[in-house]
Amino acid sequence: MKQTSSDGGDLGGGTPREVADKPTKGLADVVAASTALSDIDGKAGRLFYRGYDIHDLAGRTTFEETAHLLQRGSLPSRARLADYGAELARGRTLGTLVERDIPEIAERQAPMEALRTLVSLAGADDPDKDSNAPEANLRKAARLTAQQPILVARYHAARTGATLPEIDPELSIAGNFLLQITGRRPERRAAEIFDTCLVLHADHTMNASTFAARVCAATLSDMHSAIVAAIGTLKGPLHGGANEQVMRTLEGLDPRGVAQAVRDRLAAGEKIMGFGHRVYKTEDPRATHLRRMSEELAEASGDDTYYRMSREMEEVVLAEKHLYPNVDFYAATVYHYLGIPTDLFTPVFSVSRMSGWTAHVIEQHADNRLIRPDSEYIGERDQKWAPIGER
Repeated sequence: MKQTSSDGGDLGGGTPREVADKPTKGLADVVAASTALSDIDGKAGRLFYRGYDIHDLAGRTTFEETAHLLQRGSLPSRARLADYGAELARGRTLGTLVERDIPEIAERQAPMEALRTLVSLAGADDPDKDSNAPEANLRKAARLTAQQPILVARYHAARTGATLPEIDPELSIAGNFLLQITGRRPERRAAEIFDTCLVLHADHTMNASTFAARVCAATLSDMHSAIVAAIGTLKGPLHGGANEQVMRTLEGLDPRGVAQAVRDRLAAGEKIMGFGHRVYKTEDPRATHLRRMSEELAEASGDDTYYRMSREMEEVVLAEKHLYPNVDFYAATVYHYLGIPTDLFTPVFSVSRMSGWTAHVIEQHADNRLIRPDSEYIGERDQKWAPIGER
């Protein structure tokens, strides 16, 4: 049974409402918020951003246009996109605390830990840090979207001792990220494919990290705090990290024995990462695009081993468990073929999802109510206190 508050979505405190006899584990099927940002039709396998089907956006709309759509409510005209692009360019500048501490953070923290720290530090130097006003939130959203790919690239350069290439004003966010991560200007098609990846990952309704961001924002905390909450949630292996585990699995398999290895793992009760979804009952629509891009990149690379292995894995899991690949499965090989280090796959997710996270914070602040669900007490009752010497 769905559990909603009287205002149509947010589970706020203090308002009587219908409560299930037993709480739903993991809040499955509980409506936790009303949103105009994204929607999923799990039975049909469809995803929408502000009413636009992801199949219409992917490959046609840039990540910058998608971020504008999510954060500012519409697909931009050329003039508005130019203005938004200029705002993103101005927002790339990192604060003094971030600049000072990146080397030590890179030395002592793993990628997602580092991003959690760096985004928090970035908040200290944001000129709008003390305001949750609508215009201030729009400016912070643009800065966070512009800074996240640079934070990932700067972290990677610091830990490897590489010299970071300067931002190329002619390249998109996607193109500049590949430039700074790989150290070479990307081919046009590679940049287009990565741009599509960013569009596909930009938002996905009330996933764990987005919910964490909204819970934090609902207390009227600031946007940077809400994003730190989201990153900390994405860091958990049950939310982020699946794409990295998919790649680790592929690297650990003998290409000549993929099918049998997968069958053996399934028979042993092991989970094959990158398959199944809590919402989609058919193929994840994002996986449809990522599969095609993985095949294209594999052919262009001259070594399609990992793509062929992925296809074989997909066929076995579908036949044995009737599970379809989700967004993480083919994202792994796409990122691999693009030259992105495997342990940066989840940080890449944050580069894209920053557009959605910040849009959700804006939406939460605009029509806020404290998110405070009930709980079911299952502990002891009627306990009697005794002095410490009598216990």
